[in-house]
Amino acid sequence: MPHIIKEKYKHLFEGKLLEEMIEISTFREFKEGDKLIEIGEYIKKIPLLINGAIKIIREDQKEGEITLYYIEEGDTCAMTLTCCIGETKSEIRSIAETDGSLILIPVNKMDEWLVRYKSWRNFVLNSYNNRMTEMLSAIDSLAFMNMEERLLKLLEEKAKIYNSLMIQTTHQELADELNTSRVVVSRILKTLENKNIIKLNRKYIELTQNT
Repeated sequence: MPHIIKEKYKHLFEGKLLEEMIEISTFREFKEGDKLIEIGEYIKKIPLLINGAIKIIREDQKEGEITLYYIEEGDTCAMTLTCCIGETKSEIRSIAETDGSLILIPVNKMDEWLVRYKSWRNFVLNSYNNRMTEMLSAIDSLAFMNMEERLLKLLEEKAKIYNSLMIQTTHQELADELNTSRVVVSRILKTLENKNIIKLNRKYIELTQNT
């Protein structure tokens, strides 16, 4: 684990901070579909993603759930940081979008490192800024985009995460992320295929070069 942390974060953090991370961090691997954080849990450790991708979900008991944003390698979750600072229960659920790994940092280091290390302060502030931008984008999608635009945007995000134009997902999984029905998603996918924006296959959806 020490070499992994050094290699992944040497461009972000001071040497002394990296040494502390190596000393106190817990390494964890996860598989696609693993539930990493549940709504209502107290968060005791701060996750820093080494590789892979994690989906952050907000849920309403009446309206269902919606994907807020994705965390990719090198990132942390701003909503997790907020829960750590306020010692409040999690209001989000995180699920592994792909296989990957992360390190877990004890929450009591959060405030200490904010005071001691400028690089950690910058990292936390940038994380808040990036996640806020992504959440505003999610709000804009809900408010101003029609379902076809939202679905295409989601497919493009997944293509970026997987670094591939071929996206292995189901119509139901897409419907869950967009808080709509599978029937609606299937109809829109067929429309996108007729426009030569995607190609539908049995096990995956392929974005064309025209997107």
